[in-house]
Amino acid sequence: MAKYVLAYHGGHRMPESEEGMNKLVAAWSTWSDSMGGSLLDGGNPVGAAKTINSDGSVSDGGGVNPLTGYSLIEAGSIDAALDIAKGCPVIGNGGSVEVAEATDM
Repeated sequence: MAKYVLAYHGGHRMPESEEGMNKLVAAWSTWSDSMGGSLLDGGNPVGAAKTINSDGSVSDGGGVNPLTGYSLIEAGSIDAALDIAKGCPVIGNGGSVEVAEATDM
């Protein structure tokens, strides 16, 4: 089985109420639990970023669609990884999930 990085972009408008936060945490927990042994690393949300450009200059932020978090999963194919990613709560919150196979070196 191959490893896949799920890179989350956008979609993390944090709820202002405790009830909203509890719902968000429950959605992520339910999705994570549904993966069983496929979830290798639940990852973390990420904060403010800086980008080093090809000319060596540094820009604030992560570009047009900044990274907001990641996870590492194991799946039998890219299609299986996409099926797992489709359940990610970030998608229902206006974000997207980039799925990329991780290559062992």
